[in-house]
Amino acid sequence: MSRTGIGYDVHRLQEGRRLVLGGVEIPHERGLEGHSDADVLCHAIIDALLGAAGSGDIGEHFPDSDDTWRGAYSLELLGLVCARLSVAGWRIGNVDSTVIIERPKLGPHRQAILTSLAEEMAVAADRVNVKFTTGEGMGFVGRAEGVAALAVATLDPAPTGASGE
Repeated sequence: MSRTGIGYDVHRLQEGRRLVLGGVEIPHERGLEGHSDADVLCHAIIDALLGAAGSGDIGEHFPDSDDTWRGAYSLELLGLVCARLSVAGWRIGNVDSTVIIERPKLGPHRQAILTSLAEEMAVAADRVNVKFTTGEGMGFVGRAEGVAALAVATLDPAPTGASGE
């Protein structure tokens, strides 16, 4: 039976940090503050995948109290989660996500982000969707104080048997 999970993450924008979304560095004067590279998109997808598998959340697997994960590249964390899910007998059905950011505009980076995510999750690009929206000038996103991301993921039981079917 297929299972679905939802993920959400938010990080403050900060001077002197890189802006990394979906494993892609986006040119901008500020980046996201966090223990890792603070890639809100990867974090939301990780939580959606873990939720679908009933395996807790990102903080349980990669706690910010553990210096092992300081400065971690979140795309690699996503790859670790996908590998663990595969070992546990799950296969990614699809991932749909939304990044909420006032600026910069992310449309020109969509294909690079999709390719990065699909490759790391080892799925066809048509199983991954990324959308972008703004805060319409309202709230912390609208004031360009931070970035948020939402994700929904579906997992299916991996095929069993020698034939892979």
